[in-house]
Amino acid sequence: MRKLSLLALVLVLLLSACAPNFQKQDNVVKTEEKDEEKAIIPKYNISDNYYRTILPFVPGEARGLIVSNVNTRYDINEFETGLMRIAQQSFDPKTYLFREGQEIKRNTVRLWLNRKYTEQQLAEKGVKAENNIGLNPLLQESDDLKDSNNKSPIYLAHILEHNYLIKGENDDTVRLGGVVIGLALNSVYYYQTVKDGPVYETKIDFSTMESEGKKIAQEVLNRLRATKNLKDVPITIALFEQQSKSSVVPGTFFTYTTVDKGSSTIDGWEPVDEKYFLFPSTQAQESHRDDVTAFLNFKQDVEKYFPNFNGVIGRAFYVGDQFQELNISIPIQFYGKSEAIGFVQYVTGLVLEHFPKYISVSVSVTSVGGPEALIVRKANETEPFVHIY
Repeated sequence: MRKLSLLALVLVLLLSACAPNFQKQDNVVKTEEKDEEKAIIPKYNISDNYYRTILPFVPGEARGLIVSNVNTRYDINEFETGLMRIAQQSFDPKTYLFREGQEIKRNTVRLWLNRKYTEQQLAEKGVKAENNIGLNPLLQESDDLKDSNNKSPIYLAHILEHNYLIKGENDDTVRLGGVVIGLALNSVYYYQTVKDGPVYETKIDFSTMESEGKKIAQEVLNRLRATKNLKDVPITIALFEQQSKSSVVPGTFFTYTTVDKGSSTIDGWEPVDEKYFLFPSTQAQESHRDDVTAFLNFKQDVEKYFPNFNGVIGRAFYVGDQFQELNISIPIQFYGKSEAIGFVQYVTGLVLEHFPKYISVSVSVTSVGGPEALIVRKANETEPFVHIY
């Protein structure tokens, strides 16, 4: 009995030694805004390209609004991740921590996305005068509402705020070190002249969208500087062109500006040379012929496996003229697991054969029943990751 008790004690000690100790791995800090609230900084980071997020997670003030304000899932994903890439120009992921936006309140975002109203429109809509703070242009009263909407489209579709925190002089506190604001702008404006009526659309040319976006950015900056917590922190504002509702590739950020702490003046804008292309497409063929040819050869070899199949599409991401990433979708119907496994093995070999090592390639194989497989070959790696669901 004594031997059994001793053995049990040894096992407990061994298991205790092997168990992960999260308190040792994480730093416990307090936020300067609320000293009584403690937060945890995870020490592990999956990539230098990602920011660590303090715990517990605090949802953004405007959480969820993006779904109804931005046209496509592709745009939503790129708007959020692209804004983090912009942030890295000013806020180093090794130094700063990420927090969803807490400074612009949910109702404020709603009000800023409105049009400006006349006194008569305020009365008709039941809006208080102090809430007449929309950043989109006034819609002129007219018998021809289509003409009015075409002349005064809504430019600003959504506002996204990210906060970047930095450790204070004492290691046990974090403070707001900077704010990054994304402004999603419409390249196509959709509207109705009567409730439940037909949806009309008007295309906004790029130069007009850019000019209006920069005007809106200056007004946003003025309002942020009037906010108590944002008077003396660096602020970055980036402009995003969202695509039409029918687009199968996302829009991109095209310019940004960083304003030093305490300043309310935008002195200049930095271009963002990023773009997505649909493979295959005429636009991609004109801009990146060799890359499209490699994709078409891959597509042709995929179709050899199932001769009657023709559904391979790709979304290619470029920074400048440099091919960075290719995401391929293959929707196909399988009639057995062994069939799916054989197909995935075949496609994995094609990925290694057709695409250069310096780009990241991911292939999503789906069927009517949902995802079937995922193939990922990261840039400059020889062995792909393959998962069959």
